[in-house]
Amino acid sequence: MPPGRVTAEPVFGGLPGVGINNVTRTTDADLDKRGIDVIRALGMDGPHAANSGHQGTAMALAPLAHVLYTRVMNYDANDPEWADRDRLILSAGHASILLYSMLYLTGHGLELDDLKSFRQWESATPGHPEAGHTAGVEVTTGPLGQGLGNGVGMAIAERNLRSRFGDEICDHYVYVIAGDGCFQEGLSHEAASLAGHLGLGRLVVIYDDNHITIDGETDLSYSDDVPARFAAYGWDVNDLGEKSEDLDAMETALNKAKGVTDKPSLIVIRSHIGFPSPDLTDSHEAHGLAFDDEAIAATKAVMGLPENESFWVPDAVLSNYREAGSRGSEARTEWEARVAASDKADDWNTVWSGQTPADWDAVLPAFEPGDGIATRKASQSVLTALAAEMPGIMGGSADLTGNTGTKLADFGVNTLDTPEGRQIYFGVREHAMGAALVGMALHGGTVPLGGTFLVFSDYMRPAVRLAALSNAKAIFVWSHDSVGVGEDGPTHQPVEHIMSLRAIPGLRVIRPGDATETAGAWRLALESEGPTALILSRQGMPVLELTSVEGVQKGAYIVIDPDNPDVALVGTGSELSLCVESAAILADKGISARVVSMPCWEAFEDLTMDEQDEVLPPELPTVSVEAGITMGWDRYADLPIGIDRFGASAPGSTVLKNLGMSSSNIVDVVVDVLDALAENQD
Repeated sequence: MPPGRVTAEPVFGGLPGVGINNVTRTTDADLDKRGIDVIRALGMDGPHAANSGHQGTAMALAPLAHVLYTRVMNYDANDPEWADRDRLILSAGHASILLYSMLYLTGHGLELDDLKSFRQWESATPGHPEAGHTAGVEVTTGPLGQGLGNGVGMAIAERNLRSRFGDEICDHYVYVIAGDGCFQEGLSHEAASLAGHLGLGRLVVIYDDNHITIDGETDLSYSDDVPARFAAYGWDVNDLGEKSEDLDAMETALNKAKGVTDKPSLIVIRSHIGFPSPDLTDSHEAHGLAFDDEAIAATKAVMGLPENESFWVPDAVLSNYREAGSRGSEARTEWEARVAASDKADDWNTVWSGQTPADWDAVLPAFEPGDGIATRKASQSVLTALAAEMPGIMGGSADLTGNTGTKLADFGVNTLDTPEGRQIYFGVREHAMGAALVGMALHGGTVPLGGTFLVFSDYMRPAVRLAALSNAKAIFVWSHDSVGVGEDGPTHQPVEHIMSLRAIPGLRVIRPGDATETAGAWRLALESEGPTALILSRQGMPVLELTSVEGVQKGAYIVIDPDNPDVALVGTGSELSLCVESAAILADKGISARVVSMPCWEAFEDLTMDEQDEVLPPELPTVSVEAGITMGWDRYADLPIGIDRFGASAPGSTVLKNLGMSSSNIVDVVVDVLDALAENQD
């Protein structure tokens, strides 16, 4: 045996009345051990059948998963969407076979055939857990550390709802299983700092301290004192040491963490990846697909399981887990009765459903044509009105609350002492803010929003992508949307960002052209499923005469429509008013220009082709204008006007003009395009 490896004795070898072909239950402890070994075997068999996946972590954490699902968590496998269930997030998402095994065993809807189809096309058991795809999966994990950030958001949502509705309606915990990789990622620092500052007492993170990464042992690259680090963040820390096989010790630690009400908890467990393999325990190879037929048989022999039988689940083990999975049915039924009898039932149903205003015209503020207002400021006015009507709206900004128009002035600040507050100060933590918003959205009962400058969406991109992948209804508010930022220069002036965000499938990107369209953007975001990016201007721009809330819902619509137009000008954001100016100048030159506002590509693509052609007829020459890169505009425009370079430090109006965002340049381009077309026709 290689030096330093952990040896293991057969768990069931020699126990009277219990053997490979005899699963008669002798004691609860015996059945616990047999169940844990079955989990470990499934953790080998699933990836082995797929010839892809991660085995060792699932094996090492089988006892922890057993304790969580049979002794600690409050849930009902018959209703995986029960609002008051405990949440379990597998931040170490590569160990997905562990989660899938537990969901199968406890009766969440997976079958043994689903485990046999692990990582296969259209299976219910993809390579990493996907929210909305598999019942019992709370968030989409895989990129390390994201689950930890999601857990912070879920804990914020739970505490806020509990403080507002009482623990008779909202009373649950958020558990996160995270590994060495999660804690090395920078996101974990941001998320842990925020959680400690907020004192999120219902957040319990279990650190699987197995000392292994793909490259080898963690001391190759990692020497952090994680317990000290989290203690410094203000967490309650319990380092259990070598207790990864001690069910009672883990149960005691988890229940102790549940009693800590004023700070999040970190439980450190020194586990041994690949345990109880006689050859691969504590090997970095066990992080991946190390267990072949021979290694699996040897490990099953150690555990006293059938060595050559895959996906073996004895009836007594399955029955025990199914009983645990249904144990919460009574609690759920009692909860439903309490909610129905509560005088807060209507309010609870409103926030949980995310109910939008019945009369948008009565809620959304109106803006006077001709007034000049930045869309970020218009957004603040709209948000203020909406927050009064939609009690689930909560959020804030990454240290740019006033700048981004994300102030919830009348609803209190979310703190340890005032958890009912709906205003969150995320601090300079864009990445954690993004991940927390996703967690809040997937928790339910909130409509989360978070703001920063558009250029800093780069810091948020992993969380935004996962929001789209999991269809999480989070609203990302990004202001200072172009080189119009001005004197701060190219480091703060986005040029490629809008188009890069449009490239994310499932993300709705809305760049309103004035204050009226900003109201329409919020309506579209709130009435739609999935995440939305609101792209807002720093600089003021005129409220136009013919823009509308309803037009935004279509994604693109006609703002100026002369008879027999010669050209179509398509604008977004601050460039829409430039298109309107340019159309007037072109009219003086005898050129008729249709002006089309296109605030949202995604909504426009939802229209039929006939509806799209009514707005942008294929035969009509089209010029697009947007203060960003032109890549992608060939989808709609014959010639795009944009900015295919970085910006510059100067007053915003100067930068915009010098980089071609002016009516004079637009007019010149249109004249040249029409002249070229005329020459070609001749």
